[in-house]
Amino acid sequence: MIKLKDIQDARERIKDQIIQTPTTYSSTFSQLLNCELFLKLENLQLTGAYKVRGALNRLQKLSDEEKKKGVIASSAGNHAQGVALAAKKCGIQATIVMPETTPLSKIQGTKKFGANVVLHGDFYDDAYQKALEIQKAQGQTFIHPFNDDDIIAGQGTIGLEILESLSNIDIVVCPIGGGGLISGIATAIKSLNPNIKIVGVEAEQMAAMKASVDEKKLAVVEKKKTIADGIAVTTVKENTFNIVKKYVDEIVTVTELEMAHAIMMLLETEKVLVEGAGAASFAALTSGKISDIEGKKVVSIVSGGNIDLNFLSKVLERGLSEHGRLCNLKVIVPDKPGIISDLSRIIAEHGANIVDIYHNRTFSNTHLGETAVHFTLETKGHEHIEEIIKAIQSQGLEVQR
Repeated sequence: MIKLKDIQDARERIKDQIIQTPTTYSSTFSQLLNCELFLKLENLQLTGAYKVRGALNRLQKLSDEEKKKGVIASSAGNHAQGVALAAKKCGIQATIVMPETTPLSKIQGTKKFGANVVLHGDFYDDAYQKALEIQKAQGQTFIHPFNDDDIIAGQGTIGLEILESLSNIDIVVCPIGGGGLISGIATAIKSLNPNIKIVGVEAEQMAAMKASVDEKKLAVVEKKKTIADGIAVTTVKENTFNIVKKYVDEIVTVTELEMAHAIMMLLETEKVLVEGAGAASFAALTSGKISDIEGKKVVSIVSGGNIDLNFLSKVLERGLSEHGRLCNLKVIVPDKPGIISDLSRIIAEHGANIVDIYHNRTFSNTHLGETAVHFTLETKGHEHIEEIIKAIQSQGLEVQR
């Protein structure tokens, strides 16, 4: 199990090669949550995530012989880019095995650092097994994303930075996948101030660490799709499990929708772009999953911002829909000239913007003499939508959402 000195040594080893990311105060969400909320913005780190910290610490400790043979890693994205960049800085050839479902932005980000990318399987664990096969055949050094003391120590440097930038912290909220990030941060913080509460956050779809802690042994959870691909693992390892048991006070889970909302809120209000895993800790706070934060000084770890732009657009559309700022209405109307113009006038009079209109007279499954018109509207909230619906219904028309 790593010690505080391991993290302090890692800090000295990598400090000139990473960004000491800011810990910023969020006035808007502090007021909303009735606490002092700070965001540790690791999405601004090199490669867009914290992973380069551990990778640099690990690779710099390799022997000359190990460096000559190269390194291999498996990753859903951020560890891949971290190892690839660290290898480039150290002059080492890297091979990265990634799931075939990895967002294109992360694959391209890994390749641009000169790494050889192999795509295999649908989940991290599939890529992990493939990487072990290649490592056995070719002899590279395997760089595990979390089951490695040097990796954990490197991630723990975030904890030192938080304590240096803020005083009198009460709670630190951190995402959990395999547990390397929270293990490093918790070791650093609890070693220096054991009174600070450490809360871990997992995706509800794949909460391997929480299952392990609850069962008091390493547990294996079912593979499921999640927007938090960076923390989607089916099982954790003994080293992170033991550290989490020792230092982490509580583990909570967040849903897919809660993370999607968090992505949208951070982007719109804080102008901070995050991926699913990077939004997990913030999602736990805004969805009320963490108790006793009122009046406390809270730090939320924003672990990464490498989100695929196509996926981001879907997340934003879903979020806008849930908040009542984007809606679809289906209106059953008499099939006569001018009816779409009349509906458009009603919508305009009530201050909504028409994004799209779809009108199919032939295949609308309505009675003869009627047709269905589909509207996509930009609105101001659910009350605004109800107001528009009532206005249309007042004309004797049927409206469906």
